[in-house]
Amino acid sequence: MLNRYPLWKYLLIVVVLLLGLVYATPNLYPDDPAIQISGISSTQTIEQSDLERIERALNEAGIETKGIELSDNAGSGLVRLVELDDQLPAQDIVRRTLGNEFVVAQNLAPTTPQWLLNIGAGPMKLGLDLAGGVHFLLEVDMEKAIEARMNVYDSELRSLFRTERVRYRSLPKQGNVLQFGFTESDQLSAAQRLINSKYNEFQITTTRRDNMDVLRLALTDAKQSEIRNYAVSQNLTTVRNRVNELGVAEPLVQRQGANRIIVELPGVQDTAEAKRILGKTANLEFRLAAEPNAPRATVETFEFRDGMGRPPADVERSIILTGDQVTDAQSNFDENGQPQVNIRLDGHGGELMSRATRNNVGRGMAVLFIEQREVPRTVMQEVDGVMQEVTVPSFVEEKSIISLATIQSTLGNQFRITGLGSPAEASELALLLRAGGLAAPMHFAEERTIGPSLGAENISNGISATQLGFVLAMLFMVVVYRGFGFLASIALSFNLVLLLALMSLLGATLTLPGIAGIVLTLGMAIDANVLIFARIREELKNGASAQRAIHEGFDKAFTAILDSNLTTLLVGAILFAMASGPIKGFAVTLSLGIVTSLFSAILVTRAMINLILGGRTGRILSRIWL
Repeated sequence: MLNRYPLWKYLLIVVVLLLGLVYATPNLYPDDPAIQISGISSTQTIEQSDLERIERALNEAGIETKGIELSDNAGSGLVRLVELDDQLPAQDIVRRTLGNEFVVAQNLAPTTPQWLLNIGAGPMKLGLDLAGGVHFLLEVDMEKAIEARMNVYDSELRSLFRTERVRYRSLPKQGNVLQFGFTESDQLSAAQRLINSKYNEFQITTTRRDNMDVLRLALTDAKQSEIRNYAVSQNLTTVRNRVNELGVAEPLVQRQGANRIIVELPGVQDTAEAKRILGKTANLEFRLAAEPNAPRATVETFEFRDGMGRPPADVERSIILTGDQVTDAQSNFDENGQPQVNIRLDGHGGELMSRATRNNVGRGMAVLFIEQREVPRTVMQEVDGVMQEVTVPSFVEEKSIISLATIQSTLGNQFRITGLGSPAEASELALLLRAGGLAAPMHFAEERTIGPSLGAENISNGISATQLGFVLAMLFMVVVYRGFGFLASIALSFNLVLLLALMSLLGATLTLPGIAGIVLTLGMAIDANVLIFARIREELKNGASAQRAIHEGFDKAFTAILDSNLTTLLVGAILFAMASGPIKGFAVTLSLGIVTSLFSAILVTRAMINLILGGRTGRILSRIWL
């Protein structure tokens, strides 16, 4: 019989529509404006007493809160606010209350019911243009990049001279110029030959001082430029990897100028955690423990990072290798249940580690953790013609020992770091090293929170445009195609629901161009029904019965609908593959909308027509329907 679906097909359509309603529902729950608080390091946690102090300070300032809670993320706190406009003043109050030991950032806290979250239903992620977010401008310290590379060269040359039995005297660096002293001319000549055979990046000069020849090595201008470019490129890659590890939707990470990197993190991500992770240099230095009677000029003393009261340890100034030669890092537990990080080095790093440990079995090797801490500094500056005290950021490099273990055998490109304070610290260290070591320290030159007020206006305008387009499309269909047009309008409503559900389920990010894609999808869905209904009218004019006309209308229009939608889907795929940012958001909504429009315009509309008119024997279709 024409125009009748089997029962299973009706049930399938109903199940799909019900699932669409469930997974689209979380978008009805707006997020709360919130303040996210977390420690500068994984060992710094926030306590309930800190949250109580914050609540009192906010109440005294007249800022109303919905609740203050410790997050599931250990050591992190969340302050839910009532008004969006209170976020900035609340952030300042929390910072003043807690001091510099915590990262305080604006956030949006979800309000989706737990039962929806338990089945994997969550709201759509919103892009920076809709939900606001955080804009960071990171500045790479170029001089530190040169200094770090010269330290590595210094260690390599000392090791090379010892291996080749070239006798030299250690001399301190002058700026970024390496110096080696030689009391014998043949040893000076041997050192020059070695350097010329293995290095071409130095400008080599010699001077006579204190009855010895001094060999001075300075980097060429070309090599310095290469190191600076490498530092920014490596840091750019590292920042991108760290953002990917954080799972931020539609981030923007790009280079600006010679030494700066822009990072924009949109939506409801944990911005406090993002700042803490992005702001860390998280580099490592591997050094041998100092011999008991080593000259003080060749030794440095560092504290342990775990805060367990262990006495400081002496390590050699010479660096075996640094964290930018780490290719992989995974955290787990050793045979005693203590946290550790398994390290994998690149080829050059493995060679350096093997060379350093081959003849030092039984000695200790220290792993130093390097980070830059921002320390506010008060200076006098002229503001509007008046000298005032102004707080400006300054940065202090801190090095501490995270592991000091005895070398049991010659190490290669795989080994492990033990002695970490907690699993959280091991996990964070592995994440930072896995994302890549920084070639040079960075600091936040600018931090700007982009409030969602503009996003709220964009969302309101986008919703208004969608509603207007939806209503006009429905009016057109009802006026021109009567009852069939009304059924198509119902299917169009389900199309919108299914599109929202798919975007939420897949974790797609909605941007302002994405809203334009939704409006365009609604028009395309109606276009499919127009083709079908026009074909039905044509069949009726040619004398076909009502049932035959409906059958032929859907069947013969299907090819044209499928071809037009496939070509549009191809364009959407190309846009998604080649574009970025907001244009990619448009491609996502357009492509998903094509899938949902085919389902709603063909299957849902026909199912309703089949249920109402299917199987009727009359030749004439009432004018109330078409």
